[in-house]
Amino acid sequence: MLGQGGHVVLAFMSSLLLLWREAAPIEVPQDPKILQDLKQPPTIVKQSVKDYIVDPRDNIIIECEAKGNPVPTFSWRRNGKFFNIGKDPRVTMRKRSGTLEIGFRSGGRPEDYEGEYQCFASNDLGVALSNKILLRVSKAPLWPKEVLEPVVVTEGTPLILPCNPPPGLPPPFTFWMNSAMTPIPQDKRVSMGLNGDLYFSNVLVKDAHTDYSCNARFLFTHTIQQKNPFTLKVLTSRKVAESTPTFLSPSGSESSKMVLRDEQLLLECIAAGLPTATIKWFKKGGDLPGRKVKFENYNKTLKIINVSEEDAGDYVCMANNHLGSIRHSIFVQVKAAPYWLDKPSNLVLAPDENGRLVCRANGNPKPNIQWLINGQPIDSSPHNPSRQVLGDTIIFRSVQMGSSAVYQCNASNQHGYVLANAFVSVLDMPPRMLGPKNQLIKVIQNNLTFLDCPFFGSPLPDLRWFKNGQGSGLDGGQYRVYINGTLEIKRARAEDEGTYTCVANSILGKAENQVRLEVKEPTRINRVPEHQSAIRGSSVHFDCKVKSDPSLPITVVWTKDDKPLYLGWRLKKNEQSLTIHNVNEGDEGTYSCTVTSEIDQDSASARLTVLDRPDPPMDLDLSDPAARSVRLTWIPGNDHRSQITQFLVQFEEDRWEPGRWQDLSTYPGDLNSVILQLAPFVNYQFRVIAINSVGQSQPSRPSPQYKTSGAAPDAIPRGLRGWGSKKDNMEITWEPLLDLERNGPNLHYNVWWRRKDLGEEWSNVTTVGSKHVVHNTKTYVPYEIKIQARNEFGQGPESNVVTGYSGEDKPTNAPTDLRVSKADSTKANIHWKPVDLSSVQGEFKEYRLYYWRESSLVPGLVVSKEKKNKGFYSIMTEPSGILSDLVPYSKYKMFMVVANNLFEGPPSNTVEITTKEGVPDAPKFFRINRRGFDTIHLEWEKPLEPNGILIGYQLKLQTETVNGSRVGRPQLETFPPNVTDFTLRLPDRSTRYKFYLSALTQVGAGEVFAEESPHFANEAYIDQVDIATQGWFIGLMCAIALIILILLIVCFIKRSRGGKYPVRDKKDLPLDPVDHKDQDGSFDYHSDEDNKPLQGSQTSLDGNVKESDDSLVDYGEGGDGQFNEDGSFIGQYTVKKDKDETEGNESSEATSPVNAIYSLA
Repeated sequence: MLGQGGHVVLAFMSSLLLLWREAAPIEVPQDPKILQDLKQPPTIVKQSVKDYIVDPRDNIIIECEAKGNPVPTFSWRRNGKFFNIGKDPRVTMRKRSGTLEIGFRSGGRPEDYEGEYQCFASNDLGVALSNKILLRVSKAPLWPKEVLEPVVVTEGTPLILPCNPPPGLPPPFTFWMNSAMTPIPQDKRVSMGLNGDLYFSNVLVKDAHTDYSCNARFLFTHTIQQKNPFTLKVLTSRKVAESTPTFLSPSGSESSKMVLRDEQLLLECIAAGLPTATIKWFKKGGDLPGRKVKFENYNKTLKIINVSEEDAGDYVCMANNHLGSIRHSIFVQVKAAPYWLDKPSNLVLAPDENGRLVCRANGNPKPNIQWLINGQPIDSSPHNPSRQVLGDTIIFRSVQMGSSAVYQCNASNQHGYVLANAFVSVLDMPPRMLGPKNQLIKVIQNNLTFLDCPFFGSPLPDLRWFKNGQGSGLDGGQYRVYINGTLEIKRARAEDEGTYTCVANSILGKAENQVRLEVKEPTRINRVPEHQSAIRGSSVHFDCKVKSDPSLPITVVWTKDDKPLYLGWRLKKNEQSLTIHNVNEGDEGTYSCTVTSEIDQDSASARLTVLDRPDPPMDLDLSDPAARSVRLTWIPGNDHRSQITQFLVQFEEDRWEPGRWQDLSTYPGDLNSVILQLAPFVNYQFRVIAINSVGQSQPSRPSPQYKTSGAAPDAIPRGLRGWGSKKDNMEITWEPLLDLERNGPNLHYNVWWRRKDLGEEWSNVTTVGSKHVVHNTKTYVPYEIKIQARNEFGQGPESNVVTGYSGEDKPTNAPTDLRVSKADSTKANIHWKPVDLSSVQGEFKEYRLYYWRESSLVPGLVVSKEKKNKGFYSIMTEPSGILSDLVPYSKYKMFMVVANNLFEGPPSNTVEITTKEGVPDAPKFFRINRRGFDTIHLEWEKPLEPNGILIGYQLKLQTETVNGSRVGRPQLETFPPNVTDFTLRLPDRSTRYKFYLSALTQVGAGEVFAEESPHFANEAYIDQVDIATQGWFIGLMCAIALIILILLIVCFIKRSRGGKYPVRDKKDLPLDPVDHKDQDGSFDYHSDEDNKPLQGSQTSLDGNVKESDDSLVDYGEGGDGQFNEDGSFIGQYTVKKDKDETEGNESSEATSPVNAIYSLA
């Protein structure tokens, strides 16, 4: 199956085939079966070059290869005459080839075979010609013997040392060397020209040598011949005269140059002058061709490669020094040997078809076109009415069998020639299919599709396509048939699947082939990998989720940077993703996921960027020193693809905390040079840490040390305060200056104090500590205080004056007339008479009320008498407050004191209050248990704090669905205070309830305890369909009952034949219902404390297990059951009848399946 690119080319070629029929000769496919039967004129496929130079030491091989059917035979002409190979024993021709081999083992000279050779390849259909091959033998002549006189020149004058190499074939490569085989140094002043001569623009004393030797290297013989060396003598003078430039080559002001198209143009200008002139090139009327032009040999040579006609014109070289300039103009003519514009090509025609051969060539001058047929001028060939020569075109009309021939077109002018062979073959062949039979082609849905049907025939058959062997030919709409047999389907769809048949018809017969088409879904990556940035050491996950045709196997290949990805313990892949663990910098790159099926593929890529902490900064340098600042400069380290956002500068000082690095300041990430603000009297050392989004770098290496000079303190001690630790003192305290705030040695503090508002003089003290105690003060009096730091370099600024107080003492008075004006269930209004503030003997803090719960009014409830307090700040003449968070229905006691910062005064009178009844707290617990499929049992306990006399409980029920939505009206149940459980029968097994339980007092309902129906394991059974209502289950149960009935009947008959046996009388046991109702119809509930058995129940001997009310004793006849020794039933079985049943009351025995069986028996 062709690739997509092949289909595009095929479509383009097919479009060309739709052109005019005369321009569409038959293209013979390279099919071995067709070529084996196809008759073709000869075609030259290999030949030697036109200008053929051979090495005389080797045998001569002149190539000529051709193909054709029948196999061609070969002959040669030499210098225009037949070359009889058989007469020359040195010349042989290779088998099935026209290649000549000329050997010289038995003697002979290669020069004797120089000349012009041409090969002729012939078969029954025509003759093909090779080019005329000019054979020449390479020559490497010796240098003529000569005696070279020493060359004597004056310093500063120009000089040319001629080379004049011997003429060789091909021309030799020349170069200059000295006797040590070292190349002569060349530069702007000394250089070799294109002719091999050595040019000196001006001679210097250092140029005097005795061994300037020109060498010629011959390429074919690989030999070097050396000319006799020149001896150069330089005459010196006191003053070397400077000179304006003159040209050493070429001479004069104008010259011309002819070059052939596509060859290489070399223009040279070498100038003399002192100082050495500079060469520049220009083109008149235009710019130099920048892409093709090159300057060589120190700008002395202009080189243009692949010359074209537009390169013709006047080129100017200019030589100048500071004394003047000179110009030379070179007129360049571009001629051209003939070259093809439209080379004739082979023409295969069917009988009665038309065609043409076109031979168009160009050159300068314009070439002459000559047609030949089978190697002979066409004018001298027999007349052919189906052929017409019109200059460079031959037209064929209605060709017939037998008119095959090889035509030659020769285009020539004075600069050369081109020769082309083109055969005209008249061919008839029945249609043939060339492709594989019954090919299966799978394509992607909605793609442009081509079904190939390569065929051949002469004349060209008509081809038609059919689908599934039905209908007319496919062409038009979404189908298009190309002339080469290919069927195009514009958009392949699922309905296009099927078998396609191509049929080729001509007058000589018919051929057909089939192609089966399957249309598949495309392979696509639905979830592509996304670009990610990951921190080194983390894990990365790339998605590659694929959707493809189920019938096409796919392979998923991951690559990194277009190279295979080798999986290991860190790199793991599954069907839809790639995971990289412990990412490192080597993992960075572009990851591609390529999904390939047999007919298509899809790929997606994502870039992984690995982030890391930055490298530490380097090369820390200190500059611009000042008393309290210095400039710090550093070189940032590698940021590892995460931009540096901050630099942290740290310092270490060796006086107070040596070895401890402290943060100094942070700076933006785009800075690397900052001014550091420093403290006096510190010996600093700095380091820098770089910070990016990943984290901090390692610290840089420390900077050199930098020491600042001392100064008086700048800072004021902080936290200055005065307070009394005793009633007759005042402690003055402050925070000592930080180490970096000392600014110098011998730090002291000057402290001043005085009584406030008395106008006293300041008292002062100087200390090194951070505390001073003033003794013998009065109790709680105000003082003014201030402080100042000083060191050896001077005194710092004074602080602001602050107010302090001497010590406090116990308050002397108690609040009076403590009373309660109003009390409800949880709070009370408190009133008292204040104390004189002077009796507080300190800062008034608050009135502090102490209260405790003395007892509860609920009988038998034990309470905690923990004492609590609450403060009231008030300086009003009639203060009051609210005491809250009291427990309802309780008795409280309280008293009050006044308090300063350190002491409390004597207590007030004690007051007793009683809180009113309130609503109760939530029940202590609320449990819900499911006893069966249709009952729920609820249990609870009375509240810990009833807050009054309990009068009962209130239960609210709300039905809900499985998904939690509320349905139906809520139900309300009330219970007396001694009932703490309830059993609820469910109307439907799938019903769920939301329960809200609260206790009641006379005030109302208390806090609600909410619960939901529990989720039990057997609810899975409830939520499913009840199988007991299914027809198949009922039928199965009936069948089992019938089988049991038959077995019982059989057993009964056998027992009856054995007689009856006496048994003991049955002891009647009374059976009472479990639940009893009161006279008002309500249930009788019992609390957990009341564990008496239900009324009327029968207990066992141990009082725990009651006898079952479903005893089989009741099923015996007349109340007496008969048993044999092993406990089995014997005798007659009948249904028990009693008075209640005769009166129509329903008996529990009537529903028993066992009784039903007995009655049937």
